[in-house]
Amino acid sequence: MIKFVGSFETVKSLPRTQFAEYAFIGRSNVGKSSLVNAVVGAPIARTSNTPGRTQSINMFNIDDRVMIVDLPGYGYARVSRTDAMRWLQRLEEYLLNRRQLKRLFILIDSRIGVRDSDLDLMDFCDANAIPYQIIYTKKDKKVREANQTQIKHTEHGAMVPEILETSAEKKTGLEPIRAILGIK
Repeated sequence: MIKFVGSFETVKSLPRTQFAEYAFIGRSNVGKSSLVNAVVGAPIARTSNTPGRTQSINMFNIDDRVMIVDLPGYGYARVSRTDAMRWLQRLEEYLLNRRQLKRLFILIDSRIGVRDSDLDLMDFCDANAIPYQIIYTKKDKKVREANQTQIKHTEHGAMVPEILETSAEKKTGLEPIRAILGIK
């Protein structure tokens, strides 16, 4: 059973639970909410074509065992610089202090590739021993430009070595994520 727990503006307002948390993050419009919906097989996360639509921390309880956390995107968003800086502070607070966080899924649009902001987040996670895994999204879409940046596990100590490739639209590449989350 999937339950929407809530939408939270601050880390302090997040519920304290004993459940493991798996958070999804990526640049604005990378397809975080669409991937969450595809993984759980239900439209639980609100999606939009407008970059930066998700601006709160959205939490979902799966079978009273695990929490899925849909985090706001970074990079391009139609928000003020002040709001963007405030969100980065909240993100840092969440990543450094949320003991329930078992893995951060960093989503990268396969059509665009790795950007400096993605590498900055990976470096932050490496420096703070925050386990993360890379998921390429939108693998069904035509690649517009070659991505020359190769992610090497040996350069990222906190990264789970397996890089996943998914398509929320075609429902491909979802099983490894479901297995990690314990979803059948």
